[in-house]
Amino acid sequence: MEPGFRFRLYLLTALVLVGFGALLSRLHEFQIIKRGEFLEMVPGNREETIREPGIRGSITDRHGVVLAKNIRRYEVSFNLEEIRKNHLVRRKMMTPEQLKAVDPSDIVSIVKDGEDSTIETLKEMDLATNFNSRAMKSHYLTHGGLIPYTYRTDLTFEQFSKIAEHNTNLPGVYVGVRPERTYPYGSLASHILGYLKQWEKGDIPDGVGKIYDHYVGDDKGIAGIEATMDHLLLGLEGRKTIVKDEKGRTIGMSDYIKPGMGAKVQLTLDARKQYLLENVLRRAGRAAGVIMDVNSGEVLAMASVPDYNPNAFIPSISPERWQAYRSSRQLSPLTNRAISEFAPGSTMKVPTAIAGALQGMARRSFSCDGYVAYGDHKVGCWVWNMRGGSHGTLSLSESLKRSCNPYFNKLSNTMGGGAMITGCQTVGIGKQTGIELPGESAGILPGSRAWRASNPGSSMTPVLTAFTSIGQGDTMATPLQMCAMTATVANGGKYYQPHLVRRAVAEDGTVVLNHQKKVVHDLVKEGISAEDFELIRQGMWKAANEIGGTASRTRLENIEVASKTGTAQTIDNGQKSNNAWVISFAPYENPKYAVCVMVQNGASGGGVAGPLVHLIYRGLFAKEEGLKLSLKRQTEYLGHTDRIEKMPLPEDVSFAINATDIVDVGQASAVSGAAVVVNDDSEDDLVPIPTLTTQADDGGTVVPRAIPVPEP
Repeated sequence: MEPGFRFRLYLLTALVLVGFGALLSRLHEFQIIKRGEFLEMVPGNREETIREPGIRGSITDRHGVVLAKNIRRYEVSFNLEEIRKNHLVRRKMMTPEQLKAVDPSDIVSIVKDGEDSTIETLKEMDLATNFNSRAMKSHYLTHGGLIPYTYRTDLTFEQFSKIAEHNTNLPGVYVGVRPERTYPYGSLASHILGYLKQWEKGDIPDGVGKIYDHYVGDDKGIAGIEATMDHLLLGLEGRKTIVKDEKGRTIGMSDYIKPGMGAKVQLTLDARKQYLLENVLRRAGRAAGVIMDVNSGEVLAMASVPDYNPNAFIPSISPERWQAYRSSRQLSPLTNRAISEFAPGSTMKVPTAIAGALQGMARRSFSCDGYVAYGDHKVGCWVWNMRGGSHGTLSLSESLKRSCNPYFNKLSNTMGGGAMITGCQTVGIGKQTGIELPGESAGILPGSRAWRASNPGSSMTPVLTAFTSIGQGDTMATPLQMCAMTATVANGGKYYQPHLVRRAVAEDGTVVLNHQKKVVHDLVKEGISAEDFELIRQGMWKAANEIGGTASRTRLENIEVASKTGTAQTIDNGQKSNNAWVISFAPYENPKYAVCVMVQNGASGGGVAGPLVHLIYRGLFAKEEGLKLSLKRQTEYLGHTDRIEKMPLPEDVSFAINATDIVDVGQASAVSGAAVVVNDDSEDDLVPIPTLTTQADDGGTVVPRAIPVPEP
């Protein structure tokens, strides 16, 4: 073959191959890459798939009172990409090149300008409203048509019906019914229920664009039960497939999978007891309280003030309100103080007594000489600091009644720091209880493994052991921990794991969670005799009912109450302050309730927290008083940071435990007709707050004024 002919043959072959390659490349582009664009240009019907979020289950109290539920929200949303394409089609711009030639940032003018624009059509129906042009533009440039742009969420049913009737003539405009969370009782149990966060457009899972043409995500539980039970409360997603004609008008629905309902969660709370506890605590500025069933570990009420309204987060909280909630570090309304740590003061003497009883020391007596010396340090008893006196030789019960520091200093160092720490941990001190709430503090128990990890090289010296025994130094505990420990004393030695969730039931009736009471420790089986345990119970009874007891203000006339007070010195906003505590149970025989109240910046446990516990018991035993506990919608309580010297008890107890307009306790001393039930022989009433103490009154730790006091 001649070279010239061969060259022409090769050239022809190359040209044919290049031509076929170009043809195949264009076919791939038109039939695969841009298939969707061209299909949309072909007259005929098409399908679009929409994801619908699942429906959250309700939350109820133990009696079925609904605390969180869903209401219908009628909304209008725009598929901005669909509106844009329909606009271009109407203007005969059919090709992909022409579609791309229009600047996407013109989406706002496409939506609102022109006689036949979406907004103008809605105006004719009297359904238009103001919208944020910048937000719409940003939404479209970020998400295109995948995520609908929410235009209105405040439609009435009549407006919804009107636009639903005409939306076939509004391409890209969708009306729908979405469930919206609501909390019928306002701020009631807000720290327990928690709140939701609206789904964010950045939370779209990878690959959903291949499944859905439009995507709407699920709201997420952020705090409280809404967060911990989110996996059960959240219903299964739904899917809707709608059919549209070549002009973008909806002509029908080809498939629909209804969104599922999440599980119904029933709590252990009693809504009326919760309302009682909250209204009583509102007599203080910043406080926390817990009421437990001593025979099951069920939390019947748990409250923290100040509080917040979870409805403020629906559908999303305003920046101004969010800033208001977070601006005050002292008031901190979003903080659940019931599961936050505070210096426990003399209430720590009860777990110290339990630790001693586990070591067979419940019947040991120790002398109070006014103070105990540890080298150059003297840890004093309050009677020594105030009068230069002492308690003499005391038994365990008498030491709890009189809240004698030297007794527990000597008891703790006699058994040894290790034994005391182990005993305190047995009743939950220094450990999370495992309550079904996020953010629970474990507290601080000096000598524990967690404490050693955060304090490398430190050891339990005799003076640190002494401070720990009376709830000072580094020691921290939560009101929930102290209430669970008190319930253990009340029932004679069984430490039940505290819990808030009773059961969860799926939409089809299947029980997906059913909490059974759990005994974590049975102290009688672990070494404390029933007789020795009774000595601890008697000590708390004496503190409330005998002359010289520090908890006389918790006493009732017809119900035997057992209590222990505590007043721990701490620092509040750079100033010396106190945490005022009372732990209590009642009735003494066959007890039902354990109660713990902690008040920040209260002068003393007996004088401030004691009357609050008294009011709580009056409500709990309301039937005996001929009263009925109320249940109403709660408003937010803002609280205050004022120091509370003494808590008055109003003469009208029924008003006190049901009132919604609570008088600030900073002004309580001026309230006309206020009466305080006082045991005139209570040593708690006689003790002012010393300048340098680690604990004030009701058996508070007192050290010589020349010795610096370690602040918690």
